[in-house]
Amino acid sequence: MKLTTAFTAAGLMLSVLPASVLAQPNMPAHDGAPVVRVTQMPKTVKPQFKRQRVRLVTDEAPGTIIIDTNHKYLYYVEGKNRATRYGIGVGREGFGWSGVVKIARKAEWPSWTPPAEMRQREAAKGHIIPAFQEGGEDNPLGARAMYLYRGGQDTQFRIHGTNQPWSIGLNMSSGCIRMMNEDVIDLYERASVGTKVIVVGPGDKQGEVSFDDRGVDILRTIFGG
Repeated sequence: MKLTTAFTAAGLMLSVLPASVLAQPNMPAHDGAPVVRVTQMPKTVKPQFKRQRVRLVTDEAPGTIIIDTNHKYLYYVEGKNRATRYGIGVGREGFGWSGVVKIARKAEWPSWTPPAEMRQREAAKGHIIPAFQEGGEDNPLGARAMYLYRGGQDTQFRIHGTNQPWSIGLNMSSGCIRMMNEDVIDLYERASVGTKVIVVGPGDKQGEVSFDDRGVDILRTIFGG
């Protein structure tokens, strides 16, 4: 695919997820009261979003990260038409973005300080979120975070883990890129501070970038290397 764009970044760091159940009332019950049937959000990640070694044709340098928010994939370019592909969760409607940024810093089990705008927005919906949360298994940022900057300025967007892995493959964040904890740990070990990150998203504002995902690299998957 070939896409042409320049950087725009709007939105906030991370969203509070919507309710994880859907109610379907008006079903009869034995006691005469209506039964509410609850549909749980998915608890597993779809197979296509599991980590894969793929054949990726691109002219981007090895070590570059390409994030295809339309298809919910993050690619770590390895060169020689090789990449590791990870499934991701991305911004919900109105919070998508695109651009060329860099990883400016990294953190293990990061703390979370949600922007004031997010806290106000969620409070208006009846969701009270903390002003600060220590890192740990219950933290929305998960096991690792990589902080995305442009021109020395914090975009407020991160690549981070999640304590809700079922959200991978969905549009549910306020613009951050979510990964399963085991995947973000893997990427964290490979991507250094200064890594170029190309985010392909709404409006194609990331500048010209060409990449072609040709599917699973069967030989590397079987034999490694």
